[in-house]
Amino acid sequence: KLISVFGGKLTTARALATEALDALGVGGFKFTATSTLPGGDVSAAFNASLAGLAGWMPESLVHRLARAYGTRLERMLDGARSLADLGRHFGAGLHEREVRYLIEVEFAQTAEDVLWRRTKLGLAMTGEEQAALAAWIATAK
Repeated sequence: KLISVFGGKLTTARALATEALDALGVGGFKFTATSTLPGGDVSAAFNASLAGLAGWMPESLVHRLARAYGTRLERMLDGARSLADLGRHFGAGLHEREVRYLIEVEFAQTAEDVLWRRTKLGLAMTGEEQAALAAWIATAK
């Protein structure tokens, strides 16, 4: 069987995927309707930990990272206590620590993966900054 899905929205992707699997006879995935997405197990304790980051990280960066990674932010920061701990700053709030996380955990392979598919920070970075990131990724592998 072949099923093609056209259109739809990100908010309906889970429901469309479940329906497609059911149509293919691969059932048993209804539990995903109530499952927490990776990084989505946010609690009051996690929210309180964000306040601690604001002591050394710009509020706009805390906000962007928390929205992008949820509780996986703790894994990405892995003990960082200063902006210097985040490594090289490529521009638009993108630091080496985040890029390494995206490569090692989310399988980013290129600057395009990082800038357009994972973070959308390509919208806020200059061409020179994007080129510098691409060069760094090419040597970091």
